[in-house]
Amino acid sequence: MNALIVGSGGREHALAWALRKSPRLERLYAAPGSAGMSALAEPAACDPLDAEALAGVCRERKVSLVVIGPEAPLALGVADGLRERGFSVFGPGRDAARLESSKAHAKDFMARHGLPTARSKVFTAFEEARAALPSFGDSVVVKADGLAAGKGVRVCASHSEAEAALSDFLLEKVHGEAGRKVVLEEKLEGTEATLMAILDGKSCRLLPSSQDHKRLLEGDQGPNTGGMGAVSPAPALTQALLSRIRGEIFDRALEGLRKDGLDYRGVLYAGLMLTREGPKLLEFNVRFGDPETQAVLPLLDADLLELLHSAAEGRLEDAPLRAYEGSSVCVVLASEGYPDQPKTGRPIEGLDAADALVFHAGTKRAGKSWSTAGGRVLGVCAVGPDLGSARRKAYEAAGRIHFEGMHFRKDIGACASCAC
Repeated sequence: MNALIVGSGGREHALAWALRKSPRLERLYAAPGSAGMSALAEPAACDPLDAEALAGVCRERKVSLVVIGPEAPLALGVADGLRERGFSVFGPGRDAARLESSKAHAKDFMARHGLPTARSKVFTAFEEARAALPSFGDSVVVKADGLAAGKGVRVCASHSEAEAALSDFLLEKVHGEAGRKVVLEEKLEGTEATLMAILDGKSCRLLPSSQDHKRLLEGDQGPNTGGMGAVSPAPALTQALLSRIRGEIFDRALEGLRKDGLDYRGVLYAGLMLTREGPKLLEFNVRFGDPETQAVLPLLDADLLELLHSAAEGRLEDAPLRAYEGSSVCVVLASEGYPDQPKTGRPIEGLDAADALVFHAGTKRAGKSWSTAGGRVLGVCAVGPDLGSARRKAYEAAGRIHFEGMHFRKDIGACASCAC
């Protein structure tokens, strides 16, 4: 079987690594792909947002399965366009992708289908939103409605911080159309965790859990980022909690999608807060998380190609899904200035010395030399029999890599109860 990955980041590199292990795979392509992925997936020069161009690649290269990585193609309906042209696609259609592309729509979906989540309200006018702040208590979360590359959420400890966020989104338009509408949400207290599930429109299979670390600095300080690292499984998620999350969130979501007439074939990502009252849903994403995927896939004891192909064709029950014992840790190496103004073009040294999985997120190659080409540059991942050993391996490998201004958190997975 030939397969095509749509995307070019660290998540797509990890997907290519996992798909490559399938005995059913003949050739793997990536559109547009990256230099870091090229040893695993042949690059296809193609706009990942253009369904017709992608269909041309699929026809020319006899592709049997398309796996869409990023959210932007899904939000634009690329999966719909490919399915209409007769291709098997792992990734939801545009209407289902609104669970991520519109936070206001997602909150409405959660309310209509009884999913546990934080109290919230939607606004388009600055003054109305500011007047509503006292009703949310001292702390409030301000979310841009649309896609903002993981940077459209501000957790505010005071009304003045929240007002500044509202001004940035609604008046200064720092996120453009994505911030034209905002969601004000009560701040939940507890431990964050992530759970992703494979859906085929009728049923779902849970992947190993994970815990992302979104803040830039140690101790969960600094601005939100796309993610500075992840561990799998999430230390705080017991079997009892997993069963509860499956029933109260994933089963209800799947039933809600069916009631709304949506045939969801892809990954559904649940960002969770484990509160005193129980698990509550912070957000949905409609694709594999980044960097959670880099931590989760090394623990997957299954043929990923068969799993995703089965989901795309609506026969998920045919594909086994198991996980290895142990833990996995992914540490993100970021550029100086990330997340606001990352400095790029800096030589990377030590990649050959890193005794770990290294997934390329933002790199460029010239001959045998590598340089930085993005904010999140590399994801250094290691597996061990327990969290402590996996952390040691990941950090030892990260310590062998260097580029000017390199930054990474030193506390990824450092405690089981941190609210990262």
